[in-house]
Order: sequence, then structure tokens, then C-alpha cells
Amino acid sequence: MGQHTEVESRPLYDPDLLKRLDFSESTTKFEPLISASQPGDGLLVRPLCSSDYDKGFIQLLGQLTKVGEVTQEQFFKRFEAMKTCPNTYYVTVIEDTQKSKIIGAATLVVEQKFIHDCAVRGRLEDVVVSDEYRGKQLGKLIITTIMLLAKYLNCYKITLDCNDKMIPFYSTLGYKLEPGNSNYMQIRFEKTCHL
Repeated sequence: MGQHTEVESRPLYDPDLLKRLDFSESTTKFEPLISASQPGDGLLVRPLCSSDYDKGFIQLLGQLTKVGEVTQEQFFKRFEAMKTCPNTYYVTVIEDTQKSKIIGAATLVVEQKFIHDCAVRGRLEDVVVSDEYRGKQLGKLIITTIMLLAKYLNCYKITLDCNDKMIPFYSTLGYKLEPGNSNYMQIRFEKTCHL
């Protein structure tokens, strides 16, 4: 049992990375002033931990999109798979420490490239703040944290896909539509299992 508890407390990435972010480099304005190191009373911005299944991380993602029936075992397997890809997955969460509940999350995926002198590119994914906590600047906070993290990790750019109604919000945080290249296209595959 002790070994299980030890595994559950593991962060997905080094928490010290968040302490190195300089919020004065961001153009995002917070009123009142908050940052990743000081998000507000009872709140903590940190990497996803394997114990966060029990803190409602999957349920929070359900407020964003269809998640499915993810078991704790599936969560642990995915967490470990992400952890074995160093410098790639930076799932960052906001925890309400008084309730031991994950109330916000966003993911930075760092893609290794050959272009731009073997540079890295960031992608912002899966941004969500709990319905109960909206209107407290936490969406801006988690997105700004990811943006500064991408900059700190030397990404040459960070991109995202969003629906049309979210364009004005992301525009206020510095994201721009690229003229002539602002269409999002996809092919969705039916779920199959080859593993």
C-alpha cells in the first residue's frame, strides 16, 4: 500500500518549472493581480499528479468534452505513458486545496520539429475551468501559465484550436488568427482498438 501512495504523489513534470515563470513577461492583465505562484486563497497551480484521479480531474474534463468512462487504472496507465515522454506533456492544473478538488486544467504539448533549426512548437489543449469557479480570472491564469511555460521551454510558437465563439477571448490573451491560414480541418476516425 505504501508503494501505491508513493506512486500517487508523483507530478507529471517538475513543479519547479512553474516557479521559474515570469508573469511580468505576459501582456495579460489581472485585476486583482494573480499569478501561478499566487493564484488566490486556497488555490494551487501545479503539474497534474497521479493522485488527481481522486480529485475530480476526469470529471472536470467532462465539462469540456466527452470523456467516456475512464477508470482509475486507465488514468494511471495514461499518466505513466505521458511521464515516459519527457519534455512533451505538461498537463497543468489548478487545485482548490481546501476541497482537494481540481477546478482548472490546461495542457501544453511540446512537439519536436526539424524545421526552424530543430525547434520545438507548443500546442495549447484541453483548457477547462469548473463552472463553479468561472469569472475569477482562472481561465486567463491557466492559459497565461501555459503560454509562459511554452516560452520558457523555448517553443518558437504556441498554437491552439478553438470554436468560433472563443476567438474573442483568446484574442484578448494575445492569440491571433493567421490570415489565409485560419481554417481548422480534421478527419475523425471511428474508434478501433489494435492494442
